[in-house]
Amino acid sequence: MAEAEQPNRLRGDRPVTVDDVRQLVASATPHFAYQIRNRIRKLVANLPADDQVRRYAEEQIAKMEQLGFTGEVRGTPEQPGMAALPSVSEHEQPHYVEGATRG
Repeated sequence: MAEAEQPNRLRGDRPVTVDDVRQLVASATPHFAYQIRNRIRKLVANLPADDQVRRYAEEQIAKMEQLGFTGEVRGTPEQPGMAALPSVSEHEQPHYVEGATRG
């Protein structure tokens, strides 16, 4: 998965929608969570802070950060023996480091 966005999503004459954000997060996995997070940030960067789409996008950004750090659970609680798929660490929380990628 690349961080490049579909050109039609970035056109200035087309408003960003909740569906645009949903399409990005629909099949997110721990492996691609950070790339998806960055694409969402770029998509809503020019929206005002109180915009409904931006608020929804910020919720999804938080979910992507958590998914990237904690992984995902295979199966449901009713299926014994299905352990979590770890990503970075079960106990570590997201943090930002200044650098080339700006955290």
